[in-house]
Amino acid sequence: MRTFGEAPPPPTFFERLKEGLSRSTGGLSDNLAGVFTHRKLDAETIKELEEALIRADLGAGLAASISGAIARDRFDSLISESEIRQNLASEIGKVLKPVEKPFAVDKAKKPFIVLIAGVNGTGKTTTIGKIAKRLSDSGHSVLLAAGDTFRAAAIEQLQVWGKRAGAEVVSRPAGSDAAGLAFDAVERARATGADVVLIDTAGRLQNKAGLMAELAKIVRVLKKLDATAPHTTLLVLDATTGQNAISQVDAFRAAVPLTGLVMTKLDGTAKGGILVALAKKFGLPIHFIGVGESADDLQPFDAQAFANALTGAK
Repeated sequence: MRTFGEAPPPPTFFERLKEGLSRSTGGLSDNLAGVFTHRKLDAETIKELEEALIRADLGAGLAASISGAIARDRFDSLISESEIRQNLASEIGKVLKPVEKPFAVDKAKKPFIVLIAGVNGTGKTTTIGKIAKRLSDSGHSVLLAAGDTFRAAAIEQLQVWGKRAGAEVVSRPAGSDAAGLAFDAVERARATGADVVLIDTAGRLQNKAGLMAELAKIVRVLKKLDATAPHTTLLVLDATTGQNAISQVDAFRAAVPLTGLVMTKLDGTAKGGILVALAKKFGLPIHFIGVGESADDLQPFDAQAFANALTGAK
């Protein structure tokens, strides 16, 4: 119990997530309140529910499947708003649970090489810094490769995060060859005994063939050093891009061997349902989600907690 005048505790990560998801005008939690103009789960209400799921970026097919599952159990029966939120959270949680996989470093592979990609503006470099801080705090020695050689600001940004994480940063002047930089970083990690190498890459639009080819070149160069590298390839996605995230995953997966996803900016205007759509379509592990700028604002993905936040379930 707080004493008089004592400041309230700061919101937890998932309280902030819930607040962020409810902020969007197309957010599922707010839209559900409008569905229940009457209390019976009849055909009209199911249709409204399906439309609310579509507006929240789940996609038409998945929206129909989830609303259909709820209809099978409770059709034409009285149901409260609280019950529908709980039922939705349960069904969405079932879709998300298979992709809830913690990010793990394979100690048998040293250095463990992580390549991180994404389009411009997803928060990729910041995400790398946050992951580096988490790994460093858990006892891993980390080396960062400033592979976004197109932007001097990205190199400087990674150096700031390197200091926070106590991680060495390997960089070259802006405009240098990114594949060569990745090669140098792995060689340096071998020389210093670093456990993990996190490789930043330039933001690239998924429809630019030349830039995607450059990303594939980085993978080829890494394989010259270690045939199993990169050991993990993460795609950082901006939750506010909605359904466009699907085409991003398709394009990057065609260029490099994607092994997992990170979803950022869930504290902005994101509807959140795109994460469910991605889980259903691709089945790629979702390792982290982010709701802000500080290191603690990137957290391991928790399927049921996310489903509860998305639907407003208690």
